[in-house]
Amino acid sequence: MPTYEYRCHACDNKWEEFQSIKAEPTKKCPKCKKAKAERIISAGGGILFKGTGFYQTDYRSESYKKGADAAKKASEGSSDSGKSSSGDSGKSSSGSKD
Repeated sequence: MPTYEYRCHACDNKWEEFQSIKAEPTKKCPKCKKAKAERIISAGGGILFKGTGFYQTDYRSESYKKGADAAKKASEGSSDSGKSSSGDSGKSSSGSKD
């Protein structure tokens, strides 16, 4: 439920109320008790991103992503050069034991 700001035209009192979106706007001022209250437009609370899944890098430009991918591939290529690709060269073959 949002918090709404109100202002009274009679006494210039300003206050906030925590109300449902479907609730009718308050008309009566809590200070002077006159029905001159009006809901005013405010900046609001803003958006808060909490929890996992929201990272600065999620919204990078395409040129940045391409450069990062190229750098990643270059670093993977240099680390793979020391590995052997012979497969099962170190394992003994399974056979019958006679």
